[in-house]
Amino acid sequence: MRLLQSGLTTLSGRMARWGVGIVLAYSLVALLTPLLIHAGLLPDANAGLENPIYAAPSWGHWCGTDRLGRDVCVRTLAGSGVALQVVLIALVAALVVGVPLGMVSGYLGGWLDRTLVLLMDTLYTLPVLLLSVVLAFLLGKGLPNAAAALCVVYIPQYFRVVRNQTAQVKAELFVEAARSLGAGPLWVLRRYLLRNVITSVPVLLTLNAADAVLVLGGLGFLGLGLPETIPEWGSDLQQALTAIPTGIWWTALFPGVAMFVLVLGLSFLGEGLESWLSGSGTVRRSQS
Repeated sequence: MRLLQSGLTTLSGRMARWGVGIVLAYSLVALLTPLLIHAGLLPDANAGLENPIYAAPSWGHWCGTDRLGRDVCVRTLAGSGVALQVVLIALVAALVVGVPLGMVSGYLGGWLDRTLVLLMDTLYTLPVLLLSVVLAFLLGKGLPNAAAALCVVYIPQYFRVVRNQTAQVKAELFVEAARSLGAGPLWVLRRYLLRNVITSVPVLLTLNAADAVLVLGGLGFLGLGLPETIPEWGSDLQQALTAIPTGIWWTALFPGVAMFVLVLGLSFLGEGLESWLSGSGTVRRSQS
């Protein structure tokens, strides 16, 4: 049993390290690519009409060019920054909205709790991609609109997790003692509940980020994400769809691999973080 537990711990540690490395690499690419384009060391992601259309990978274009002669490598690199930017904005906004709503709902209860639970459960039962497609269709194309659509999709997940934990923690003796001594709701929420319910948010954030990358790619593939002038993996895959049967594989391969590796890294990071937090919680309970 100890050998199995040690093996799982080692595996989770390796997954976390791989996840951190992949996410840091993508973040570095996202930061450097615009600088290199601005310095003229890389071609513009939307420039390329003078280049051969559908040129195969070569020394001049490592990943080939697409139907407009644009460099696939540059668009793939630039797409990492777009993906991270949209996902980060969406999930931070969902966290800022979902966590306070969950805490207030779980702590106060009553009609407010029932109303919020009904609303969030209704949103939660809808498939993520379907809800995001509807919202993106209503809001229209654009980076802020895509981020807003993803934000609404993930608010219920933060709400449900935080609300359930708040309802459990508020029944603890130290919370009851604070309330009996005259502590107000805002003080109890900030001083006693927040630190106890926030521990699960980092894991949920990383796992949602992996899912959000795929959802953003799905929106782009359906033509509902970002304008074509913005390099985005999903829209590039949609444009490459008609070229694949003719043997032009590179326009779909590199954006697809880039999306897969980022999702894999975020998933590794989330799973490793969850294992680490679970192990830390076990140690604390055993020592108490």
